[in-house]
Amino acid sequence: MKDYLYDGTFEGLLTCIYHNYYTEKASGIFDVKSYQPSMLNGFDEIATEEDKAMRVYDAIDKKISPYALRRIYRVFLSNDEGKETKILKYVVLGFKVGRSISSLHGNTVVFDVQAIDKKIWAERERMLQFVRFSGMKGGMLYAPIEPDNDVLELIAEHFCDRLKNEPFIIHDVKRDKAIFAYHRQWYVASFNRNEVPEESSEEIIYKKLWKNYFDNIAIMERKNPRCQKNFMPVRYWKHLTECTTQ
Repeated sequence: MKDYLYDGTFEGLLTCIYHNYYTEKASGIFDVKSYQPSMLNGFDEIATEEDKAMRVYDAIDKKISPYALRRIYRVFLSNDEGKETKILKYVVLGFKVGRSISSLHGNTVVFDVQAIDKKIWAERERMLQFVRFSGMKGGMLYAPIEPDNDVLELIAEHFCDRLKNEPFIIHDVKRDKAIFAYHRQWYVASFNRNEVPEESSEEIIYKKLWKNYFDNIAIMERKNPRCQKNFMPVRYWKHLTECTTQ
């Protein structure tokens, strides 16, 4: 068996799973950009092929379940270092047991995938609470985020529904990409800090007013930093207006 290396795309991962069945069993699947060669296993770099990826995509959807397919994609979006191999094992098991895989909570293969999926959903929920938009010149709303996992696609529909008639950008500054949305239509594209539009003069005033309000309404005797950190993890404070310095 060999390690399979892929280009970091979901289609590339599915192509590797295809080769696991039709070429040679894989000992593991790894992103070529971060792979560390081992003396124990050889490796093959697998080129992404859309037709092979779609065959695996359709097989998971029909032979396991649509829910399993969505779960696999969410796990793919995680920052878990061994996610690709865990997905491979999950798919192999799923092809054996079918739809019932979702109920095998005691199985270590299923447990590993479920644990990652749970973390993804937890961070998605935090993003829905902690995203802060600023008004930019030209009427665009802009919000920077730095999630641990790649959850942009998982929050897009929520904000499209919430901001139906507002053009907005949600920028994952850690991964240099963003959601661009308007009238409930959205897409994800590369985006870096140099492309961020300037804040409007009104936004600068509103931020100062909100920061002053937040500081003055607080009751010093009732401050509880530990409780605050439990409800609002420190790693998200950087982009919260009420927590940033002016």
